[in-house]
Amino acid sequence: MRGYFGIGVAGVSKAMNVGSLLRSAHAFGASFVFTIAAAYARGEGKLADTSDTPGSVPFYEFDTTADFRLPVGCALVGIELTEDAIDLPRFRHPTSCAYVLGAERTSLPPDFLARCEHVVKIPTRFSLNLALAGALVMYDRVLSLGGYPVRPTRPGGAPLVMTKTVFGPPRYGRAKRAKASGKAQNRGQG
Repeated sequence: MRGYFGIGVAGVSKAMNVGSLLRSAHAFGASFVFTIAAAYARGEGKLADTSDTPGSVPFYEFDTTADFRLPVGCALVGIELTEDAIDLPRFRHPTSCAYVLGAERTSLPPDFLARCEHVVKIPTRFSLNLALAGALVMYDRVLSLGGYPVRPTRPGGAPLVMTKTVFGPPRYGRAKRAKASGKAQNRGQG
């Protein structure tokens, strides 16, 4: 899979939710994780994050939304239940992005939501647990960008077999031009 992704939270107060989200991020191959203005006690979060994600994946803590920074070219994707949010099954994930979820009982701050290039929502009747919502978005990313073939059209149908791309030997431009040039010179000497 090309590109990279990170995931984090803004304003979260429950360390177990953060720990669970970080563990899922580690499992799905996140390149980095972060918290913004969050009350996250790593020791408490470790009860849910049994893989100790901050020990294996870059972990960034930002004091405020104004302090938050992303790598150049990294799109910010908010995960939020808003009227104009894109339903997750219709969303094309950016190659390089960071997903952010808001606090458990509120949402992403409006000024921070305005910074998001995209806002997606999971089409549910009501909001899901923060860690579960993040895991679903990461799973959807893997499904859509992971190079998996289209699913069978019938239940129980045979899955399509992925074929490997076969590349021929390398072709070097100079050698090809020299060969073509040599043929042209030979034709002129006849």
